[in-house]
Amino acid sequence: MYFLFAYLLPLLYDPYFWTILIAIAISSWASMNVNSTFRRYGNVENHNGITGTEAAQIIMSSVGINDVTIQPIAGSLTDNYNPQNKTLNLSEPVYNSTSVAAVGVAAHEVGHAIQDKVKHMPMSLRTALVPIVNLGSNLAMPLILLGIIFGLNQTLIRIGIICFATVLVFQLATLPVEFNASSRALKQLRVTGILNEDELPMGRKVLRAAALTYVAAVLSSFLQLFHLLLLFGNNNRNN
Repeated sequence: MYFLFAYLLPLLYDPYFWTILIAIAISSWASMNVNSTFRRYGNVENHNGITGTEAAQIIMSSVGINDVTIQPIAGSLTDNYNPQNKTLNLSEPVYNSTSVAAVGVAAHEVGHAIQDKVKHMPMSLRTALVPIVNLGSNLAMPLILLGIIFGLNQTLIRIGIICFATVLVFQLATLPVEFNASSRALKQLRVTGILNEDELPMGRKVLRAAALTYVAAVLSSFLQLFHLLLLFGNNNRNN
């Protein structure tokens, strides 16, 4: 026990330790929050008995979207809209469920389809960043590791950190897209009457919890980037 305490005590004064711990805590809280909120309102059936699929169809029909295919996908909260092949992919707990949570999530994904239809600029920007961030996220850690292997090669490490920073840029670009999709979803749920005035606040809580996962991702990535800058910035100064 003494040896464990002696090992852990220095960590309390280590900024590297705290940045990682806080990043993990933020991500974990956001995940637990969205899951608990979805479960809570996943047990509340909407007054119309409309499924997530039917809600998506109603909203798309009301805004003149007729070229998007709705299909089920495996998993929970894996829902997404793919602008490349015009598919609205709804997870199993959403596709056939008549809960308030299900229609809220389905409406949010239709919000992305509406953004695609109207050429929403933030969404177009995020889409343009996808290949860049995919490359950056794949190269970041290998470059940093190579930099360490080759005697703390600062050039490789800096390029690796820049590559990692593209992930943060992408997540920042994602925030306005997600918030806008939720706003469009709530508007359509109200206009179409899918949710009534008592149910709309529940739908809003589901969408807010989901949006907080994106905020948490930004904070977590920022802390990880800050951790890398602290770690290798200090090494650079020591050299």
